[in-house]
Amino acid sequence: MAGPELYTKHALVWVPDAVDVWKSAKLVKDYSPGDQALFLHLEDGTEMQYQIDPQTKSLPPLRNPNILVGENDLTALSYLNEPAVLHNIKVRFIDSKLIYTYCGIVLVAVNPYESLPIYEADIIHAYSGQNMADMDPHIFAVAEEAYKQMARDQQNQSIIVSGESGAGKTVSAKYAMRYFATVSGSSGEADIEERVLASNPIMEALGNAKTTRNDNSSRFGKYIEIGFDKKYCISGAHMRTYLLEKSRVVFQAYGERNYHIFYQLCASSHLPEFQNFKLGSADDFHCTNQGENPVIDGMDDTKEMCNTRRALTLLGIRESHQMEMYQILAAILHLSNVEVKSHSQDRSSISPDNAHLVVFCELMGVPCDQMAHWLCHRKLKATTETYIKCVSKANAVNGRDALAKHIYARLFSWIVGCINNVLKSAVKHHSFIGVLDIYGFETFDINSFEQFCINYANEKLQQQFNLHVFKLEQEEYMKEQIPWTLIDFYDNQPCINLIEANLGILDLLDEECKMPQGSDGTWSQKMYSTLLKQNTHFDKPRLSNIAFIIHHFADKVEYQCDGFLEKNKDTVNEEQIEVLQNSKFAFLLKLVEGNKKTTSSTKRLSTSITGRSGRSPGANKKTVGMQFRQSLHLLMDTLNATTPHYVRCIKPNDHKEPFSLDPLRAVQQLRACGILETIRISAAGFPSRWTYQEFFSRYRVLMKQKDVLPDGKETCRNVLKNLIQDQNLYKFGKNKIFFRAGQVAYLEKLRSEQLRRACVSIQKTIRCWLARKKYLRMKQSAITIQRHVRGHQARCYVDFLRRTRAAVVIQSNVRMWAARRRYQKVRSASVVIQCFFRTYAARKLYYKLLYEQKVLVIQKWTKGWLARKHYQRTRADIILLQSCVRRIMAKKELKKLKVEARSVEHFKKLNIGMENKIMQLQHKIDEEHKEVRELSERLNAAAKAQEMERERYCKEIENLHRSEKKARAEAETLPSLLERLSFLQQELDNTLRQKEVLEDQRKVDKEQTQLVVQELNMKNSLLSNEKEDLQKVILEQNQQLTDIKGKVENAEKLEKELIEERSRYQSLLNEHLHLEELHKDLKEELEVSISSRKEGRSLGSQKPESKDSNSSECGPIVDLTNGQTSTTEKEAETPPTVDLPLVLKLQRRVRELERHKQLLELQLDEKEAQEENDVEEEKNVGIALLDLETLKRQELETENKRLKQDLSVLRKSLTNENSELMPPAVGSTPYDILLEQLTSSNEELEMRKEEVLLLQSHLVRQDAMKYRDSAIGEGVKLELGDLHSFQNLDRSADIHTLNEDGELWLAYEGLKETNRVLECQMQKLEKQHNERYEKLQDEVKTLKEEKEQQQKLLAQTLVLPENARIEAGLKLEITRLTSENLDFMVQQEKKDKTISSLKKELQLYMKKVEAFQADQKNTDMMINTPAKAVSIPRKEKEYQGMLKYKEGDESRLVKNLVLDMKARGVAVSFLPGLPAYIIFMCLRYADSVNDDQRVSTLLNSVLCSIKGVIKKRGSDFVVSSFWLANTCRLIHCLKQYSGDETFKTHNTAKQNQHCLTNFELTEYQNVFADLAVQIYRQLIKSMEDTLQPLIVSSMLEHESIQGVLGSKPTGLRKRSSSSPEEEAVTVEVLLQQLGQWHTAMCQHGLDSDLIKQVVRQQFYIICAVTLNHLLLRKDMCSWSKGLQIRYNVWQLEEWLVERELSGYGAKESLEPLVQAAQLLQVKKKTEADAQAICNMCTGLTTAQIVKVLTLYTPVIEFEERVTTTFIATIKNILKDRGESSTLMMDARKIFSVTLSFSPSSVALETIQIPASLNLDFLLRI
Repeated sequence: MAGPELYTKHALVWVPDAVDVWKSAKLVKDYSPGDQALFLHLEDGTEMQYQIDPQTKSLPPLRNPNILVGENDLTALSYLNEPAVLHNIKVRFIDSKLIYTYCGIVLVAVNPYESLPIYEADIIHAYSGQNMADMDPHIFAVAEEAYKQMARDQQNQSIIVSGESGAGKTVSAKYAMRYFATVSGSSGEADIEERVLASNPIMEALGNAKTTRNDNSSRFGKYIEIGFDKKYCISGAHMRTYLLEKSRVVFQAYGERNYHIFYQLCASSHLPEFQNFKLGSADDFHCTNQGENPVIDGMDDTKEMCNTRRALTLLGIRESHQMEMYQILAAILHLSNVEVKSHSQDRSSISPDNAHLVVFCELMGVPCDQMAHWLCHRKLKATTETYIKCVSKANAVNGRDALAKHIYARLFSWIVGCINNVLKSAVKHHSFIGVLDIYGFETFDINSFEQFCINYANEKLQQQFNLHVFKLEQEEYMKEQIPWTLIDFYDNQPCINLIEANLGILDLLDEECKMPQGSDGTWSQKMYSTLLKQNTHFDKPRLSNIAFIIHHFADKVEYQCDGFLEKNKDTVNEEQIEVLQNSKFAFLLKLVEGNKKTTSSTKRLSTSITGRSGRSPGANKKTVGMQFRQSLHLLMDTLNATTPHYVRCIKPNDHKEPFSLDPLRAVQQLRACGILETIRISAAGFPSRWTYQEFFSRYRVLMKQKDVLPDGKETCRNVLKNLIQDQNLYKFGKNKIFFRAGQVAYLEKLRSEQLRRACVSIQKTIRCWLARKKYLRMKQSAITIQRHVRGHQARCYVDFLRRTRAAVVIQSNVRMWAARRRYQKVRSASVVIQCFFRTYAARKLYYKLLYEQKVLVIQKWTKGWLARKHYQRTRADIILLQSCVRRIMAKKELKKLKVEARSVEHFKKLNIGMENKIMQLQHKIDEEHKEVRELSERLNAAAKAQEMERERYCKEIENLHRSEKKARAEAETLPSLLERLSFLQQELDNTLRQKEVLEDQRKVDKEQTQLVVQELNMKNSLLSNEKEDLQKVILEQNQQLTDIKGKVENAEKLEKELIEERSRYQSLLNEHLHLEELHKDLKEELEVSISSRKEGRSLGSQKPESKDSNSSECGPIVDLTNGQTSTTEKEAETPPTVDLPLVLKLQRRVRELERHKQLLELQLDEKEAQEENDVEEEKNVGIALLDLETLKRQELETENKRLKQDLSVLRKSLTNENSELMPPAVGSTPYDILLEQLTSSNEELEMRKEEVLLLQSHLVRQDAMKYRDSAIGEGVKLELGDLHSFQNLDRSADIHTLNEDGELWLAYEGLKETNRVLECQMQKLEKQHNERYEKLQDEVKTLKEEKEQQQKLLAQTLVLPENARIEAGLKLEITRLTSENLDFMVQQEKKDKTISSLKKELQLYMKKVEAFQADQKNTDMMINTPAKAVSIPRKEKEYQGMLKYKEGDESRLVKNLVLDMKARGVAVSFLPGLPAYIIFMCLRYADSVNDDQRVSTLLNSVLCSIKGVIKKRGSDFVVSSFWLANTCRLIHCLKQYSGDETFKTHNTAKQNQHCLTNFELTEYQNVFADLAVQIYRQLIKSMEDTLQPLIVSSMLEHESIQGVLGSKPTGLRKRSSSSPEEEAVTVEVLLQQLGQWHTAMCQHGLDSDLIKQVVRQQFYIICAVTLNHLLLRKDMCSWSKGLQIRYNVWQLEEWLVERELSGYGAKESLEPLVQAAQLLQVKKKTEADAQAICNMCTGLTTAQIVKVLTLYTPVIEFEERVTTTFIATIKNILKDRGESSTLMMDARKIFSVTLSFSPSSVALETIQIPASLNLDFLLRI
């Protein structure tokens, strides 16, 4: 379609504007060729006419549809023009808060002037390994693209970051280097990536300064080459710098600063190491106070100085060199303050006593007088003579400033050299990525030499950029095999020739610098005469003769010639340099010598601008322009040899306002940085590119059914031929369809029209159906209404006739009533007037009497209140004194009670007293209830009597009032009855008298009732006192309960802390094991390198050390590591030559790892010590008891004799009835006391018996040791294998004689056994104490519940009447009795059960005794009877569940069972956990023979072999799952057969017989538990590596619900790193992978709890990765994608339900993803919607909610974007939510694993060993 045909009615266009650059407008009517103007309607409502140029006939640019606005790539826009680019960037930057946008191969970065949370490590990992086109634009995406192309194409890369000052170039380059350092890591040398990053703060301190546009502007260009080795890890770096702005050292404009390092030095001048520099504030020095703005908001120079020093230290620069560098900088500060005095026009001088000059000379180590002399003089050399000439003040100041600039430039070069030396690697770089941070195109009001060089560099870079863009376009067209024509693009080679060609600007400048009398004016005249007519890019200003204009690619710039020659020559007085060369300061001499080398070498290029001395005849001395040109050519050669990646930084405004865009400034920078040129090149070709599948799915609406063919490409071709007639507007490639600019918008217009027509058709049909439905419903309703209305009208007529008749009757009655009413009103009015007048007089008298009465009452109450107040203060003082005294007495009593409370007897007495007290209190409460009932009954009776009298009086008074009213009425109506009124008055007086008599009687009755009430109050107070006592008791009980609850809470807190410590311990263990593996790898490499030098003496001495270190790695392992080292020595048949530096580096690395390992072990020991603090008291008690064992051994026999005597005396006294010591009666207190003493003595006797047995065993062992060497000792087989360790040691003579019979060992064994006995006793006591404590706690709870019930019932009964109160009491008593009966029944059942169990045990014991007696009889019979020939039948072997093996077979066992085990075959064919069972059966044999050496060797070898298998094949999920299951099974076996009572309850009787008997293997349980945690983490890591490529493709990218809404027309160009088309990864593939893992874990016999934890971790990883990519991909945030995600999540949940895993936290871990999907689908308009979203998204953080809403993108034109006001409402609602501000979920988080005990039902004796395992050397016992 032709261009003018798109300008139809309602089409959107852009029109120029002076303020906003471009404004949007809508066409009012269609445009037809030949029209002179367009009629437009602006967005603000105004109408305008756009005049069309009759010559060019250019129409205004078209605006893209709203659905295309906000694209990630500007080249994806259908209409590619300047306003479209500006509008797209503005929408993304302001509305979506997105600072990055692609423009083809260029990343456009807009400075937000605000810190954003988009650079964390989680986002780095999210971008790592991803295609550039799949993720949102980011600097990390560009870095990943460069890193991936370097690894794939084996080609060096470059990232070119450019932009004007303040646009964020330095920050972008910094983040790119951070990405490389994080993703790649370092190769061999330690911390090389940290050193690369540490160079940034140093270069910022010395090369960055504050300008009017930027607080941290880079005043130099730098190119950093980051080198990589063959594994693509960072191996080193190199830095080159360009065009340092030296003039800033001596001059700064208003509002600017010098380099940061000077202000940092001044801010740190108070430090003691800087005292000798004699510095002060920055305002005190001329070179730092010219800008009058020494402070930057938000920057602390003192802290920045610390960061700079830290970075210098990290780079290996010694502290002495740092101080020398600061000394040079301080000298420059003092030099700037040196004052020059003027004596005449050509003479000046400096006083040698100048304070700043003296300090400068002291710091620089030069003579003060010489420096003062040569600052004001210079030497002129003629052919034969030399003259010394004075200079003017201005020239002297210029010389002083030149010297300062020269020194600073040399120092800057030295710093760069030091950084390069530190970052230099001994290994040659395999490849590198260069990061170029260089100044962008600059134009100011006054442009000088610096702007000229900067713009010259940008011309070269723009030329390279244009060529690269054109090359990529050409490659794309050739790849797709479409015909293409040469695209015309702007070539700026003429402008470059103008600057650098022969007789160009730089050549003329260098030539003028060589002239003796050369000046800026003569140079400008030469340029006018030479270049003005030859080159169109050169021009002369109209009003100036010392300026010139160059037409650059971005804009034309006017340069002022003043200062060009001086800056190009960069002269420094040679005599001043000679003074510096004679300095005593060694560091300064290094700088000066470096200057000599630089000036003498003509071939070597300097990375920064060096000085030039005077006008010496050094013809080889290069000017600044020549140096810059050569370094720029070298840079361009480097960039041309690499694959470039471009980052263009844009400064949005000059006021540094966050997220504010100035359109005029933005357009200027877009033109200057080449973005619009990229757009123009793209628009000249085919900017929109679609794959055939994308085109078909999007524009299927425009096709008819007959147009759809089996071949998708042919279908697209046929449709496009029908839709777009001009075939030049599109081309068909191999895989894509290419469109000209505007064609996608045209297709979108056709699609929207087709959809609109379809909508109209659907609406027409639906509206017709609805209208007919409505008509039929209305017709039926009308008929019904008519029927009812007619009936209603007939009824209304009848009612009318009736009402007319009734109205006549009512009128007659109403008129009569009205007349009577008027008469009554007149009569009542007169009565009311009389009444009111009389009541007024009576009321006045009454108020007077009432006032006097109230005054008396107030006086009475005031006096009473004062008296009570005095009484209350006195009573409070007395109570305070009493409480103090009672507190002192209570404290004393409390101390006594605490002492007494420690005894168990007192605790029992307290319990007995408490029970009695509770019974007494219960009895008291019952009595008080009865008394309260009686009193309440009496009180009610009195109240009733009083009420009746009061009612009687009230009735009499009412009668009197009635009679009085009647009398008054008669008096008023009948004046003739006045006489009768007097008579009634007398009767009234009589009644008043009677009333007074009744009132007196009432007062007497009232006093009597008050007395009764007082008595009741007294009793009530007594009851309240007793109640308070009860409450005190209850409070004490409550306090005890609170203490118990506090202990329970403490236990819960300790449990939580234990869980946290477990997770921390597991993470530390993982790090520790990782370090151990690194340690082991380094040692193996060291052994290989050492073993390769068999004949070397120096390396031969290191072999046993490496073996010893390797053997000590696995703890108690003795023999296994030696075998391993021997195998490695055999394998190394062709040893390489040993590199001694490598060996030393490895040794240093090993020592560092060992130190790190020791630190980790110390941390673990500290944590374990904190956990064992609670157990230390018990251990101390045990140690004290062990110390007293020697004394107890001597006293045991005497105490036993005494106890036996006491026991015999007690027995005699109890049996002898005639004796004086008559036994007391049963149940009496003496009898109980004796019984308790007897039980305690029996218990003590049992303890003594056990100790005697232990002592006897010790004596037997001592005797055996004494007769060890005799014949008797040879015949006795004693297990004394542990004594060889004492005899083989080379001890002193005294120790040998002391231990010659093994006495120390025997004593140690005795102490161990006694310690075990004591521990058992302590455990028993602790159990008893805990049981008693629990019983008391239960009793307290029951008492508390009873008390609360009684209080509630008492309160309820007091409210009820008497009858109900009695019934409630009866019900309460019945419920109490029933509960007691139930408790007694439960106790009876328990006792019956215990009796039955005891009877059964007794029967078993009886049977055993009978069997034993029968066996004894049989043996006696067999001994007595003669032997006969008996046939012995063969019985089947009864195996004991042990495997016998020979000593030394551990290596064979480990090799066949662990190292050579095939995990995939074993899981299907063998018993789950078979290797663990075999290892444990071997362990049982070692335990049965009591060989601790075998036990330790077996377990250690198994431990290390499993570690080796996991290390080599841990990436295989099946291997990790298999060995995790076997490790856990081995741990369970160690616990199940340990003999511990807690584990024996899960065993059968046969399994309890197989428990370990000789060794306690708790330590090995912990070691294997740590190994299980390590394997679990390795399993999660291998699972994560497999899941990562599947999650995004299956959960986000694949559309399992096809054709919901189609895809958005992005047309995004795939980058070179995009992988070729592969088979789509669906959710079914993901579920299949999860199912395979679940099946493998079940087949391996992994514990169900561990399987649940693994599944929970899997679903957390799926949720985290999916949500993170959703937050980083704008194209995925749409309504249809939310529906797709919810469908995929539903499939995952169904998978959980099928495997019965839905209730173990896996489903809950998907909640954030579900909420994000719901957020994409809900309504997002009103405040109610915002509130609903906040209530719904509880699993998402505020940053995540705002990010999803910001990224929400409509897929079709009928959807709407989320407004900024709605997002602000969401933020306002969620501002008080306390949560972390992180955007990304931690996808690498691993939940702490818990290994719960799971006993096995497999009998060990039934396990068969398969022959395929080659374990024939094991023998079943």
